[in-house]
Amino acid sequence: MDPVYHRPMTAPSPAITAFILAGGKSTRMGADKAFVLLDGRTLLARALDIARSITPEVRIVGDPQKFASFAPTVEDVFPNCGPLGGIHAALRSSQTDLNLILAVDVPFVSPTLLQHLIERASNSPATVTVAQTGGGYQPLCAVYRRNFADAAEKALQEGRYKIDTLFAATSTQSIAERELEAAGFSPKMFRNLNTPQELADATEITAPHRPKTNSFAANER
Repeated sequence: MDPVYHRPMTAPSPAITAFILAGGKSTRMGADKAFVLLDGRTLLARALDIARSITPEVRIVGDPQKFASFAPTVEDVFPNCGPLGGIHAALRSSQTDLNLILAVDVPFVSPTLLQHLIERASNSPATVTVAQTGGGYQPLCAVYRRNFADAAEKALQEGRYKIDTLFAATSTQSIAERELEAAGFSPKMFRNLNTPQELADATEITAPHRPKTNSFAANER
């Protein structure tokens, strides 16, 4: 059993584990999202760097054969059930009460945004702390307490895979878009990459003066 790592007393957030949802092969992208290149680096490498700036306890939720060389891995208990299955597996494996869930395809989130979410979570008894932007929740860049796994498991057993619907049935702290903007964060940070066009647009943002590099890496080992 892995030890629990506690951050120094001067740190702004309590002990927390970060889980990166690596996903699988995207039919629209034609490759595993984790290994898609953005500005010369894989989405996985970018996500790992961001997560490790928050906590030394970082795990990848995905296939160990693909990801074990990058970080400790966690496999789904309920396979092929989408992100909710990954969140459930992460929380069931965690030894910390607070857990950051971060999808691999949200490359624009910043460490300061994640610290803000963690601080809000640590000062609230809520089971989930999640931003609400563009009229919807952002459950794949949010902080969950371990006991959310109970609600997730019940839903998975019943064949219900939508994450947002569980927030109404549990204690949820929602951070409104206006609150994020007041704290200096743009809702655009939560944009994710689902299509080649979105990847091309993202390349323009990260490297506006370079040729587009919306290609794929077989791996980054």
